[in-house]
Amino acid sequence: MDLTELRQRIDAIDAQMVELFEQRMDICRQVAEYKIAAGKNVLDKSREAQKLEKVRSLASDEFNGFCVVELFEQIMSMSRKLQYRLLMENGRLEKLPFISVDALDVGKARVVFQGAEGAYSQAAMTQYFGEGIDSFHVDSFRDAMDAIDEGSADFAVLPIENSTAGIVSEIYDLLQEYENYIVGEQIIKIEHCLLGVPGAKIEDIRTVYSHPQSLMQSAKYLSVQDWRQISMQNNAFAAKKVADDGDKSQAAIASEHAGAVYGLEVLQRKVNHSGTNSTRFIIVSGQKIFRRDAGKIAICFEVPHESGSLYHMLSHFIYNHLNMTKIESRPIEDRNWEYRFFIDFEGNLADSAVKNALRGLREEARNMKILGNY
Repeated sequence: MDLTELRQRIDAIDAQMVELFEQRMDICRQVAEYKIAAGKNVLDKSREAQKLEKVRSLASDEFNGFCVVELFEQIMSMSRKLQYRLLMENGRLEKLPFISVDALDVGKARVVFQGAEGAYSQAAMTQYFGEGIDSFHVDSFRDAMDAIDEGSADFAVLPIENSTAGIVSEIYDLLQEYENYIVGEQIIKIEHCLLGVPGAKIEDIRTVYSHPQSLMQSAKYLSVQDWRQISMQNNAFAAKKVADDGDKSQAAIASEHAGAVYGLEVLQRKVNHSGTNSTRFIIVSGQKIFRRDAGKIAICFEVPHESGSLYHMLSHFIYNHLNMTKIESRPIEDRNWEYRFFIDFEGNLADSAVKNALRGLREEARNMKILGNY
């Protein structure tokens, strides 16, 4: 046979496969109707495992067996998604424990931020809530989450990602640990300055203090200096330490505003190497609420330590036409080489496509948690 004839044979087989696929999906629809009536779950792992082993045994060799298993994994995944959609159409999707609101109630709110006066977190808080907001600051990110938990604050402002240095991993871990939820975000431009005590010059500096992320963001500038670099919990803490010590050999990398707060002089502006350096801050609340106009959802989940498990989870976004905007992973404590995945995607918790995707993810993933809609 020539190539044209071979392709014609493939086309004929493909047509048969499509016809058989549609017959199979029609039967899957009937299975879904039975499960809906009986109140059964869509996913039956033992049944799927038996099915995959059976089709593998029908293949003529090992390679084809591997391919057939992959093919049927996809077919069964499509079947489950059809069943989830039918559950939704029959009003059987679980109600999400989140309440929609027109706007956040910030009139009498108290807000906590990590750091000290002059911190970038304070600047993000002011941009989001306004100048007159009632606020206080704490030493650590965990302290801020605790403040929400114990009711001494209504909202917390926390940095979660920098455009140059990447994620603030501790925030991701705390979001999974605490029952606090993202209700908003604020992005601010970061312009680091080298700050010293009055009268100090750059040639006097021997030690520089800053937050680890700020040191990373200023790595190119610092690489040509023979200075000792010491990490601090916050840039504003660094500025305060330099001011309190009054030592001309010390400098802080922080904002110009922090320098003004603590009476320091700017020795060098724009020491961060990226001119577009920005940090994304999240607004966290203890309430399970979301604004009606919210357009981004954050979730986290674990997956079985098996080949293709993450791939199958991500297919729920594809099937429901949801645009995933970010994915991160964090190691799971006490489970070596296993990871928890954090995903942002576009959507609103009131959308049917979102509900459908979340139903599938919750049933097929381990410990799926909605971190917020904002």
